[in-house]
Amino acid sequence: MTAAANQNANPSEPQDSESEEITSCQVCGSSERSLKFEDGPYQIYTCSSCTFVYVTPRLTGQALLDVYNETYWKSDNPKERGYADYAKESALYLKTYKKRMKLVSKWLPQPGRILDVGCAAGYFLRVAQQHGHDVHGVELSEAISQAAIQSLGSDRVYNGFLDDAVEARGWQPHSFDLITIWDVIEHVPDPQALLSSILKLIKPGGKLLLETQNVESRLANKLGKRWHHYKHDEHLYHFNPQTIDRLLSDCGYKVLTCGSAYAGKYVSFAFLAERAGRLGKIPGLLAKPLGLLKACNLYINPHDEIIVIAEPK
Repeated sequence: MTAAANQNANPSEPQDSESEEITSCQVCGSSERSLKFEDGPYQIYTCSSCTFVYVTPRLTGQALLDVYNETYWKSDNPKERGYADYAKESALYLKTYKKRMKLVSKWLPQPGRILDVGCAAGYFLRVAQQHGHDVHGVELSEAISQAAIQSLGSDRVYNGFLDDAVEARGWQPHSFDLITIWDVIEHVPDPQALLSSILKLIKPGGKLLLETQNVESRLANKLGKRWHHYKHDEHLYHFNPQTIDRLLSDCGYKVLTCGSAYAGKYVSFAFLAERAGRLGKIPGLLAKPLGLLKACNLYINPHDEIIVIAEPK
């Protein structure tokens, strides 16, 4: 683990201010950087040493936790924060994870014990349970964790931080065959601390499955600051295959595979219309009729997200 692992305060502890300026790279610790772009009060920098992309200033303490309240999951402005209506899209999330189970089954072919960190409403866990796995989840947001608890049971889903869940549930070290973190790592102020806690829970021969966005994807480079994953209150970091590999290696993992083959999603036409609005007024107007076809959906993979499979070294 790098020295940068401890440069940020524990997000569970409220801070004196609601935001903080970030002056060094979370991955390599370097303070050398170049400005990628500015967006309102935010600056997005690229580390000159390792190419890691990060946001400053960023929310901290309770202000960061408050991002994930009920208005995050049903947002009036999903282009900038959260989801238009996360629960309403449940059938599409379940459909997406059913497709992704092909990848999961490749690395965990027999029924095993799975932990999903940042499980949201528990859609992945529901699908994994249908495949015979012993499933458990942790979700920080109380607003959405209740949906997971209702569908899977309070014994299966813990609302709070991972380290607190380990203590409350009595989970033993090296007791999970697979731990997943879908679209989570970019939200976490101290990813090294999270990955360290996860490492202790993975069985010998077990795996970590991590999904995050790829800031060096063709789509991200083409769209620039209009890329739909630039949501500065929530996406604190932006990885590429090289920086996620370095982070995982520094934290005691060996990356086995990294790619975008299963990183697509089933989305509604209304979602496409909403995301088109981020590209500008004209694309938004041209795509607006798609919002009328709310019952229609399709699978899209713009290859701007990556799924990493790793194991303890």
